[in-house]
Amino acid sequence: MEPIKITLSSGREIIIDENAVKILNEYVRTQMTLEQLAKKLNLTGWEEAYDLIKQLPSHIMWTPISILNKMSNSTKGG
Repeated sequence: MEPIKITLSSGREIIIDENAVKILNEYVRTQMTLEQLAKKLNLTGWEEAYDLIKQLPSHIMWTPISILNKMSNSTKGG
């Protein structure tokens, strides 16, 4: 999976890599709070976590990393 860059309203750039996708998958499937999400992603607080969630395409959060990797490899011809 190619990392995705999200620029928050604060100007801070967040890189969404495989580890971040795993955390986001957990977030959407459990009762993890925005505060917990922020802590796991090293964000400053729930506000940044909320800003990230608003901007990130929802399929990234809901699709398991193994499937995202397969989708990424198939678009590269591999």
